[in-house]
Amino acid sequence: MDEAPEQRKASDREQRESPEERRNRNWAEILQELRVAQTGVQLFTAFLLALPFQNRFTTLSNAQEWLYLAVVALSIIATGLLVTPVSLHRAIFRKREKETLILVAHRLAQGGLAMFAVAVAGVATLIFDVTKGLTVGVAAGLATLALFATLWVGVPVAIRSAQTTDD
Repeated sequence: MDEAPEQRKASDREQRESPEERRNRNWAEILQELRVAQTGVQLFTAFLLALPFQNRFTTLSNAQEWLYLAVVALSIIATGLLVTPVSLHRAIFRKREKETLILVAHRLAQGGLAMFAVAVAGVATLIFDVTKGLTVGVAAGLATLALFATLWVGVPVAIRSAQTTDD
């Protein structure tokens, strides 16, 4: 099967670019992805940090409080993982380590997104638990994890495998 025009253009461009141009393009793409993820995670974390100051927060059970604290910890970890590539870039700027930076940033972004997914699932569990009970809360949390696994892992794997079979 013949490649789509967009794929041919990308393929041609990638063949013409130097290793340095490829590294710069890869770094720019990672930074753009991180900008989106960082904003979402930071807003999510800010929301979580404000919750204890709400009146209803005092009605949480001990288990719900521990779940909340676990979710906050996961959100903070996700924030740290997603912001670290920026700090690394500053630390190794002009040290000719861009390839290493790209690989590490890629892994940090994957870890940050995984922590974020678990944190969001934890919040779904907590919200549904508080409003409808533990069973519904656990179901909501598992459904949220399944959604993220499908969208963030399953869909890319399916696309890659479809492209491989077309090649």
